[in-house]
Amino acid sequence: MYELWIANKNFSSWSLRPWVLMRELGIGFDERQVEFGPGSNWQAFRAFSPTGQVPALRDGDVTVWETLAIAEYLAERHEGVWPAEAKARAWARSAAAEMHAGFATLRNRCPMSVGHRVELAERPPELERDLARLDELWNEGIQRFGGPFLAGAAFTAVDAFFAPVAFRAQTYGLRFTGAAASYPARLLELPAMRAWAEQAVAEPWREPGHEAQVAATGTITADLRASA
Repeated sequence: MYELWIANKNFSSWSLRPWVLMRELGIGFDERQVEFGPGSNWQAFRAFSPTGQVPALRDGDVTVWETLAIAEYLAERHEGVWPAEAKARAWARSAAAEMHAGFATLRNRCPMSVGHRVELAERPPELERDLARLDELWNEGIQRFGGPFLAGAAFTAVDAFFAPVAFRAQTYGLRFTGAAASYPARLLELPAMRAWAEQAVAEPWREPGHEAQVAATGTITADLRASA
């Protein structure tokens, strides 16, 4: 049985990707959750990940510690991780890699927090550029491969890589156009995403660094999480 090491569900966008991918595809795993502590978590997380970061997948004596690598490791062992059709698969890998390496302003200006609702204080041009690129990318995938997911009829790894953006869209009221307008809601309705959200808001943990990041983005209009 795989072991998947993750951190707080409310904040850890990187943990969400392999978790939701494996849950939606029915790939069994034992969840190992370690909460974020104040300051650096590097030393504590080094117990299961050589980078001192989440997520990490363990398969017996094999450790895979990076989200793209985890997706590829699973794709070698399970069907459906990437689209079966070659053109869709190439596009999906490119889009997932773009999300993995890019959209820095979106990450910094709209950090993932499942249980918050926030009115942004500002939307600088760099953020608008990231949102416009997402709009373009999502519309391209849905229109090119027929939807309702980015690379066709089935949820695959490329959708898992954009799953944190669906939570960001909900938290910060981000809007998209065309076929992309309904895509975040489609992801949020997935059983695995609903389960993650329910568990995220039930967490009693609070970590000052992540709390401060969210508060700095604008006005918090709601906090739906359980009492600390």
